[in-house]
Amino acid sequence: MLDKIDIKILNILQTQGKITNADLSRQLDMAPSGVLARVKKLEQDNIIQAYDVRLNPKALGLSLSTFILIKTQDSVGSAEIGRQLAGISEVQEVHWIAGEYNYLVKARVSGTEALTLLMKKFGELSGVCDTRTTLVLDTIKESQAVCLDYAQTKTKK
Repeated sequence: MLDKIDIKILNILQTQGKITNADLSRQLDMAPSGVLARVKKLEQDNIIQAYDVRLNPKALGLSLSTFILIKTQDSVGSAEIGRQLAGISEVQEVHWIAGEYNYLVKARVSGTEALTLLMKKFGELSGVCDTRTTLVLDTIKESQAVCLDYAQTKTKK
């Protein structure tokens, strides 16, 4: 369970990933050693999973985002094809979903020619039956930040 200080640390780190421990300590009005211990505990508890660099895809020529529904012949409870999809470099996200389709995939490519090649890669996977592709016209919001308003917290008794 998290307390209010942990929530503050997580909120700061989500928006200021490069912040130093000293600056984080100043913002929290805490000793650097105490803040560092809390961050290490959040890492050990797998609440903080990674520190990533966020690249600008358009600046790299990857201007086409797509969401692709994929129907497979996976047996119930198996996510084998999902693991194969996750191994394709253009694929950014793979979600195993309930409903008519088995997976929702987010991919980013340079254009329609690259999308055609990606779809061929999907078609080469044994068990892929059908796909539905949606092209993104514009992205209003894209974030990996997690809303912590309702995170399970410790309450003082």
